[in-house]
Amino acid sequence: MLESCINQAAGLQGLAPRMAPKLVAVASHGQQQGELPLLWSLCTTWVDMGLPVMVLDGHTRESAQNPGLLNMLADPMGHFHDDPESVSWSVLPASLGFAQLAQQGFNSHTVGNLFQNFGVVLLYADAASLTGLVKGSGLAPLLVVAPLKASSLSAYQALKQLLLDARLHPTVANIALVPNAASAMSKPTQTLQDCAMTFLGLEIKPVTVSATANAEDSQAEISRLALQLLESAVFLERHPLPRTH
Repeated sequence: MLESCINQAAGLQGLAPRMAPKLVAVASHGQQQGELPLLWSLCTTWVDMGLPVMVLDGHTRESAQNPGLLNMLADPMGHFHDDPESVSWSVLPASLGFAQLAQQGFNSHTVGNLFQNFGVVLLYADAASLTGLVKGSGLAPLLVVAPLKASSLSAYQALKQLLLDARLHPTVANIALVPNAASAMSKPTQTLQDCAMTFLGLEIKPVTVSATANAEDSQAEISRLALQLLESAVFLERHPLPRTH
């Protein structure tokens, strides 16, 4: 199981000032066996760095019993009284909210006032949804390649869509099944590299994360990846709300 290391992450705290939330994204491509454990480990690392995290899950639909992003868009003032110290990590359904924002995008102008109590806002959705939300933003969405046979094909399809339709260069994470495998590439990752170069003319340099039961084997790799994603993130700046009479 992928886990984070508090000590390693604590050393990065000074690199993440609480100025404005940083927007990051994880592009899902049907391989949640590899995506979700790494996603949760990254969130834990950011929280350990002192950054409250909001995860917006594009795979879950908002409802009356389970409100989420759509409700925040409908009532922007409803969350302003939240205590920023009361929650360090939240997950909200966002499928309908993402659909509503598909044309305007997910950016400072559309949602900049909604997440100022958080240090990181993470979008978790498929490549098609992310294309509408963060097209041309300069983000480097995380694309996780699990050591599964079908992973290379679905990862390539997501990579192609993000590159050609959204003009985004994803960060590729290679999940290795052996410890201390900094240079070990799984076969699906090697296939993805070959296809990206052959058909897209794109050289990708995957970041390897060891998927082992021992946290010490993956803690440094996860922390480096967490920092890399923050470096390629974009800020969600606050925008003045319209005056009411």
